Amino acid sequence: MRTPIPKNQVRRPHACASLMLAALSLSLAPLPISAIAEEASHAHHHHAMPGKPDSYVRTRVAYSVPDVKLLDANGARVSLRSELADQDRPVILNFIFTSCTAICPVMTATFSEVQATLGPQRSAVRMVSISIDPEQDTPAVLKAYAGKFGAGPQWQMLTGSLHDSIAVQRAFNVYRGDKMGHSPATFLRAKAGQPWVRLEGFASANDILQEYRQLAAR
Repeated sequence: MRTPIPKNQVRRPHACASLMLAALSLSLAPLPISAIAEEASHAHHHHAMPGKPDSYVRTRVAYSVPDVKLLDANGARVSLRSELADQDRPVILNFIFTSCTAICPVMTATFSEVQATLGPQRSAVRMVSISIDPEQDTPAVLKAYAGKFGAGPQWQMLTGSLHDSIAVQRAFNVYRGDKMGHSPATFLRAKAGQPWVRLEGFASANDILQEYRQLAAR
């Protein structure tokens, strides 16, 4: 007998468990997510997502964005609060680190697919990826990483001090004490002052786009 799925858990129609290690072979040209859909493992991430790898849990949470200054891929200092809390356009956000060989390339390729699907409409959304390994992920490293995935001007990759990175991770409840404990999560918000939608797990590009369009229509 099939076990009923909780109402707040969305089952993906296709498995993401195999989307992993081939991301190591990414060239400097933008690649679709299908290019990294080969056999891989989460073995080096100690904190695995509970439940099926092809599912995610959706919640709405009010997060307070910390008043920290981060660095973009060009080395410019930016206020995260201004970038997120003061934006009147939808925001799609995740946390990554460039040396990750498991979930981060999948999440970043998913963002790249979201960007490609939006096409000219992508300028209406703010996409943000924040490094959880800022000591390794300098602006130059992030710039090269962004180039691999064809990040457009609406998609910022941010780094900064370890202290500030941890503060942001704590604010969004993704800090696990070690980058190897990182688990997949995507955050969306319609506009300043509204709660965030948290997608805990492997949300596909279609999942994220559906959430985004619902938010943008409000």
